[in-house]
Amino acid sequence: MHAPLEPSYQVEWRGLSALESIAGEWNSFAARALEPNVFYGPQFMLAAAPVFGASAGALLVRTALGKLVGLFPARIERPRGGLSAMVVGWTHPFAPLGTPLIDRDEPEAVIAAWLGHLARDPSMPAQLLLPLMPDQGPFAKALDAVLAANGQHNAAFGAHQRALLAPGAERGGYLERALSAGKRKELRRQRRRLEDIAPVTFSTADGTHDIQAALKDFLVLEASGWKGMAGTAIASDPAVKDFVQNAVTALATDGQARIDRLFLNGTAVAATITLASGDTAWCGKIAYNEGLSRSSPGVQHVCDLTESLLAGPMPLRVDSCATAGHPMIDHVWRERLTLSDRLIALRPSAMPFAFACGVETLRRSAFYRGQGRARPHSGQLAVSPSPAAAAGSPCLSWSSAVRR
Repeated sequence: MHAPLEPSYQVEWRGLSALESIAGEWNSFAARALEPNVFYGPQFMLAAAPVFGASAGALLVRTALGKLVGLFPARIERPRGGLSAMVVGWTHPFAPLGTPLIDRDEPEAVIAAWLGHLARDPSMPAQLLLPLMPDQGPFAKALDAVLAANGQHNAAFGAHQRALLAPGAERGGYLERALSAGKRKELRRQRRRLEDIAPVTFSTADGTHDIQAALKDFLVLEASGWKGMAGTAIASDPAVKDFVQNAVTALATDGQARIDRLFLNGTAVAATITLASGDTAWCGKIAYNEGLSRSSPGVQHVCDLTESLLAGPMPLRVDSCATAGHPMIDHVWRERLTLSDRLIALRPSAMPFAFACGVETLRRSAFYRGQGRARPHSGQLAVSPSPAAAAGSPCLSWSSAVRR
């Protein structure tokens, strides 16, 4: 069933705390990854580990000469409502992307080595769940090729889309094309309303010294709104606050983080945290002064941020990291990133894969019933190569169910 493991590759499991010793090598490897993922770089992952990384680790794939060519963060979990344990790709509420880091030179061989190791290790569960995986792109293409070559059953759950800024060669005039004439007129009116109060300015902080003051502004803005009232603001949890400060500062040191602010008379009324790796960026967090909501400071800020991001040749794309159907960013950033959770049979087991897919569908439906929430999406569960497992599937971001 499985292609033999290339003898030139070595695979080992390390806990997250043991990864700090290879941080320099890891950082260089992340820069040459087939598909970038800033949340799996050392600056972000090592900072997140004490808060969200209990029992998590990573499978490292190396060549015979010891070169790092694969890093697959994961943990072994028994999902609530599931019947058996799974190897689950490591995501959490601050890391909404599950694409592993793979060297760009021989991605299929590295993926085959990784899956082959999991398949032969009797201590590992028989199923692998990769949450929040892009349906398109170099990694998805390489993974599908390996699964097809191995004849491995796999299924996609919870397909959904989130806003993406990816204009291609047409970087100039993006907002004019994205927003209707009526919406642009309304935004200009709201901007004048702000300017009638005091001067309005936009500023980017990306140096390590500037980033600290900018991050403080962001945390204050977020805590002053509904998240502060609900106790879910970053500043409400000292451990989460330390993690965010450490991650953003470390990334800023390497030129991979920026915080943009909209000022009213020198006081920040909106702010975003944007992280970058390679040719991609992630606009992970936004906060704004909710007392000025009639003037839409959040939308005003996103429009200024969009023009700033598109002023140069990079990044090529910016992931909004937003929920599907977000009422604000979906109307400004018009491209879409499609993601799903991939369930993969690593080896034959006592539970037929079609049955495992049915259990997973029921588990997700039960999650929404327990939360008193409607399904945000329903559609066909895509299963390959076993179409008998097809069933309705809700959109469930694995990170939404994470427990520290």
